[in-house]
Amino acid sequence: MTGTGEIFDNFRESSLIRGNEDLPGIVFKDLKQVTQGVVMNSFKEMVDLGIFIILGFMGFLALWCTIERYIFMRKFRAGDHESPDAAQIALTRNMTTLFIVYSNAPYVGLLGTVLGIMITFYDMGQSGGLNARDIMVGMSLALKATALGLVVAIPALIAYNGLTRKISVIVGSMTEKK
Repeated sequence: MTGTGEIFDNFRESSLIRGNEDLPGIVFKDLKQVTQGVVMNSFKEMVDLGIFIILGFMGFLALWCTIERYIFMRKFRAGDHESPDAAQIALTRNMTTLFIVYSNAPYVGLLGTVLGIMITFYDMGQSGGLNARDIMVGMSLALKATALGLVVAIPALIAYNGLTRKISVIVGSMTEKK
């Protein structure tokens, strides 16, 4: 089994025989840049995929909780509960999840944007030049995470406020009757 030191020495000797003294340094420098590029591209894809999976899951939770609460409120009968407090507890079940989704989705999107901007700056530093096209592409790709976070949060906020209003009307009508 050959160690990396032996491989490097054999490579150096073979390049020296051919008269290329700088070749090993160039090859390993290029190999390092290629490796860093592959790692950063993989990191970019992991960040995008991770943020989109998290926001997709949050959007699914918000939709599920909204539909579940809507169906529950359609079937709700005030007489099935002994007090307005018991009814309110039953009515507000799963509302916390909806609140958590709408309040945190923009922050998850913002995290994706910050990571995307950091990757763009890293790529700019590695390339050694300022190419406006690459900067704009990197920034626009980073901002898609914030947009998706808002796409998840805004409907969840609307649903939460609508359901909260409906709950307060139902509980209010129960307290007036008693």
